[in-house]
Amino acid sequence: MSFPQRRPRRLRTTPAMRRLTAEFRLDPAELILPAFVREGITEPNPLTSMPGVVQHTMDSLKKAAAEAADLGVGGIMLFGIPAERDAVGSAGTDPNGILNRGIAAVREEVGDELVIMSDVCLDEFTDHGHCGVLDENGVVDNDTTLEIYGRMAVEQARAGAHVLGPSGMMDGQIAVIRQALDEAGYTDVSLFAYAAKYASAFYGPFREAVDSQLKGDRRTYQMDAANRREALVEVELDLEEGADMIMVKPAMSYLDVLADVAAMSPVPVGAYQISGEYAMIEAAAANGWIDRRRAIEESVLGIKRAGANMILTYWATELAAWLKESK
Repeated sequence: MSFPQRRPRRLRTTPAMRRLTAEFRLDPAELILPAFVREGITEPNPLTSMPGVVQHTMDSLKKAAAEAADLGVGGIMLFGIPAERDAVGSAGTDPNGILNRGIAAVREEVGDELVIMSDVCLDEFTDHGHCGVLDENGVVDNDTTLEIYGRMAVEQARAGAHVLGPSGMMDGQIAVIRQALDEAGYTDVSLFAYAAKYASAFYGPFREAVDSQLKGDRRTYQMDAANRREALVEVELDLEEGADMIMVKPAMSYLDVLADVAAMSPVPVGAYQISGEYAMIEAAAANGWIDRRRAIEESVLGIKRAGANMILTYWATELAAWLKESK
């Protein structure tokens, strides 16, 4: 037999051969669309730092949810932007607050055809932009915040969310929210724990998306980028407290962490392809430096390959349409 005896290129010869031998495939059902609904606007408001993403009106939110459902997207993660904020994020616990109204509107629009998820966190609702309430020294008060999270969770469940995403990185948040939901009779509502959420520079465009009021940073409660093993500690704690699903956020710079979590988790694992990841690809593509579609597909496939069962991406609907075309 002529040298070389092994020729891996044989399995790359044609598109059909590459498709047949692919180890990983994307499916619309694995994708989750993050979406923002803003109080007090009459037209969708485009985000300058995230071309193609908008702050929705209630009507455009319902349309986006219906489109996602029609394309077979797995879920939608909702974030609310209130007209008024205060120190304790009152709009987040208000049954008539923008996020709870958005949840109800989407549930009415798509029913159970799309898994409706919602963000349990105070950062969109506080006038200081932190994920929890502050004590007299200006430090986030973990335990006082937990009580508010419990009330937020119950209101979101009452509004119609199937899944709640506690993203504030408060110690003990999954246990407190699970107890609040169960005591209120919402035992079927699932918890998608942002277990390993890092303090990342790549959240920048998200600040515009939610009109963040944050001054300073969130390094006292979000994870340090230097730490890998600590992510498993956070995951184990959330699992013990009753998390139904686990998330790693961001995705791009933390694929090693995602792989670690996927290897040990007994529950489904998700990863969030965040705003900065989206913005960089869109900016490079707009300048003609990369092939936009191929870069999007490759970036999301990389997250899948690292171990994610579910991927939150702002390209969820567009990517689902491409996947549908290719079948």
